[in-house]
Amino acid sequence: MKKSFVITLLSMLFMAAGATAQAQTSEEAGVREAIEHYFQGQATGVGDHFRKAFHPDAKLFFIRDGKFSTWTLDEYVSRASGKPAADEAERKRSITNIDISGNAAIVKVLLDYPSVRFVDYMSMLKVDGQWKIVNKTFYAEPKKRS
Repeated sequence: MKKSFVITLLSMLFMAAGATAQAQTSEEAGVREAIEHYFQGQATGVGDHFRKAFHPDAKLFFIRDGKFSTWTLDEYVSRASGKPAADEAERKRSITNIDISGNAAIVKVLLDYPSVRFVDYMSMLKVDGQWKIVNKTFYAEPKKRS
């Protein structure tokens, strides 16, 4: 009797762990999809990609010239050129960390460009079934030119 109880309990625990891992994988895929839209906006210069990644009320925060600065999503998208940067072939983008808790997530992104290295921290929420960036805080580190 005790052995069958232990086996049943272990089976239930493994099934629950599998279901949790599956849910996390599904949520992570949704987060990655939103970040991929962001990456496409960076790669193409097309603002519509950013609009797919960000919530319409999103805000961006950063320090420029030693001063706290902020943009709305519309201000950010207005800076999109509509075409890839001349050095696009040399640019690298990657997700370095994803932390999901329920319908909230934090994603750390690295944009490694020839003249600057950006580290983005994206706060995300699952809104109406889709993951959206609601806040982008970033650091830009200019690179020394050779």
